Amino acid sequence: MSQTITLYVDGACKGNPGLGGWGAYIVTEKEEYQRYGGTELTTNNRMELTAAIEGIQFCPMDATLIIWTDSNYVKRGITEWITGWKKKNWKDVKNPDLWQQLDQVCQGRNITWHWIKGHAGHAGNEMADQLANLGVNQVMNEKKNPKLDAEQDWLLNDPFGLDEAEAEAEAEAEAEAEAEAEEYTDVASTQHPQIKITPAQQQLQGQRQLILDTETTGFYFQDGDRIIEVGAVEMINRKLTGSSIHIYINPKKPVGDSVNVHGITDEFLQDKPIYQEIAQPLFDYLQGAEIIAHNATFDMNFLNMEFEKAGLPKLSTVCTVTDTLAMAKSKHPGQKNSLDALVRRYEIPARDRTYHGALLDAEILADVYLTMTGGQVLLDIDQSQQNQNERTQQANPITAHLKLVVITPSDAELEQHEQWVKNIEKKNGEPCFFSQSKATISV
Repeated sequence: MSQTITLYVDGACKGNPGLGGWGAYIVTEKEEYQRYGGTELTTNNRMELTAAIEGIQFCPMDATLIIWTDSNYVKRGITEWITGWKKKNWKDVKNPDLWQQLDQVCQGRNITWHWIKGHAGHAGNEMADQLANLGVNQVMNEKKNPKLDAEQDWLLNDPFGLDEAEAEAEAEAEAEAEAEAEEYTDVASTQHPQIKITPAQQQLQGQRQLILDTETTGFYFQDGDRIIEVGAVEMINRKLTGSSIHIYINPKKPVGDSVNVHGITDEFLQDKPIYQEIAQPLFDYLQGAEIIAHNATFDMNFLNMEFEKAGLPKLSTVCTVTDTLAMAKSKHPGQKNSLDALVRRYEIPARDRTYHGALLDAEILADVYLTMTGGQVLLDIDQSQQNQNERTQQANPITAHLKLVVITPSDAELEQHEQWVKNIEKKNGEPCFFSQSKATISV
């Protein structure tokens, strides 16, 4: 079975053109490698391409490669534009030598390309950027002749504007790619056919809560067990928005006896993506939310491990976590507090749980959490919205036409009140607030 390798590649340039460096951060299933280098006069795009070429060449031919780059120029060039460039025999293509090298090293390999926003805190991308800058520094330290310094040698400063014209053309291509970057980011998670993200049906304001569950190959992430399914539903202000995420994952190992719990077989998972392929979209969906899970330590340990393997931060560093199992034990000490037990205790509507499923269990846990933390709310989104509109109408006295009941006092009650007022006035030697004359004046 071939290994899966994740590459983070980046380029850097001090001036464009100027001193340049490239970096490749290579993460295998067992080890990590760092490669970098540079050149005295180059452009940022050439360094981005060189980083990809050097990183790929370092890896075995039979390895499955997952490559992350913050250059849409590179990502779109190798996945979209290169076919047209070949048809026109590389005419008017900038950096044809490097594009042809990249095309050559990609031949016969299993490669998946991904774009990632640069300088956004992504651990793998930040490492590649650091390596690229090490490449720049290495060139600066190796330079023997100060006349070769681009800042001192007028020839290398492009006095005739030839390199500037090339850089301008490259910058234009990069700008075209970057203009679509935000759109790409928004839809990146839906571009993978096996990541199912349901959009929200209600646009609510407030802290996102994600009720989450996972299924795994076993109980011990320390012993190599892996996640095979992730499901989560979104809630804001105690209302389900309708948004959810659901992914099946190929663990690259047998599921073993855990199939008796979740019913997910090796055959079913064979064509599913590995974790590195879905890590970034999943991380983007989850980060910043409050994660609510039953026995949350179990799920978070596995998620932290998987994200770290993919070169991302631990999920627990970008999310808060609420454990409903701990809440249930505090609320019902000495009793069974499994999800099934809580469903029975709170009389949650029954669902078929012959086998556990991540998304199904997340939906059930949402019912349990709402009930356990202060009473159930309507989970049907349309009905919930309709009832909210009705409550708003009822709170408005103009539209609700409420008739208040007025109870008038009897003659005997009025006489008793008057006598009580007189006694107060006699005692205090001044008119009482409740006396008829005082009340008349006040009105």
